[in-house]
Amino acid sequence: MSTPEDAPTKPPRQGRSFAKPLIIVALSVIAGYLVVELVGQVDWQQVAHAFTKFSWWQIAILIVLVAIRQVFNALPLATFVPGLGVMRSLDNDLAANVIGTITPPPGDMVIRVAMFNSWNINPIDGMAGVTMNMLNFYAVRLLCPVIGLAVFVGAGIEAHRTVWALLCALGAVALLLILAMVLRAEDWADRLGRSAAASARRFKATADPDKWSAAVTDFRARMATGFVQRSAKSVASLIAMVAVDAVVLLLALRFVGISSSSVGGLLVIGTFFMAYPLTTMPLFGFGILDAVLVSTYVESAGEAWEPEIIAAVAVWRALTILGPLLVGAVTVFLWRRRTGTDLNLWGGRHDKDAAVPAS
Repeated sequence: MSTPEDAPTKPPRQGRSFAKPLIIVALSVIAGYLVVELVGQVDWQQVAHAFTKFSWWQIAILIVLVAIRQVFNALPLATFVPGLGVMRSLDNDLAANVIGTITPPPGDMVIRVAMFNSWNINPIDGMAGVTMNMLNFYAVRLLCPVIGLAVFVGAGIEAHRTVWALLCALGAVALLLILAMVLRAEDWADRLGRSAAASARRFKATADPDKWSAAVTDFRARMATGFVQRSAKSVASLIAMVAVDAVVLLLALRFVGISSSSVGGLLVIGTFFMAYPLTTMPLFGFGILDAVLVSTYVESAGEAWEPEIIAAVAVWRALTILGPLLVGAVTVFLWRRRTGTDLNLWGGRHDKDAAVPAS
């Protein structure tokens, strides 16, 4: 989807180009420190020893599950963008993930648009699909605590944070209702665009209500057809992705020696869903989410299993964050080699094929 403003922006300074990766590294270090502080004194030698309990075939199983997780993650974009297909959707998501991690905005959008162009996919349709996918993912993040609460209740586990789950559910319903109203009625799309422009004017005086209204109305026209069916498929795929993510963590705990009598499978999955909204934070909640998971599982299993639990969570994190980043880097390299596309993702100036045409 095209942006409301067409005015060119100044390319960022080279020093600023490296700011995002450095900030992410700093946040990772701080988050790691928070994990240590929240779980207490950790015997890191025991943690290192716990890693040796994983067999190569166990890691292979986890890698296969992570691959399945990425496919579920790619299905919504393929659903919203006509002619894209699952494999190209997977490539687009992986490429945007790695570029968005290491380059300043809008590097991830530039690579998405350039890939759409190379596949003869209308980039406006493509970015409308990306926007729809993002909105559905936010809704799923808010729905996850409700699923976690249902798991706890169904398993007879004492359910904590019930108010948290209900508030998240209200947020998800509100988001989906607003989206449905915008897509079903043109006047709602017009109002949303103008209201967003009015808010944006507090930070950017050039925000034009007419252009913003036209952008939202154009988005509505492209996404309104089959909205309910496509959104249902998208939400189902994203919930399946989260479920596979939880299974990867559960198996990592089992492979490192944590039995079901120490930490029950439904406790693992329920807690994971309950805490999933924390993935909105940098690096999918790295550090904060990990601390919540580790502290909950240690409370169930006992401090004697703390090193194994930390090792299992670390393996899960490595596979689900570093794995897609590595594959995404390979995807970008192969795509650029195959298409001959040369993009300057750091300097803010790109070739003409990377630009989103005006709607």
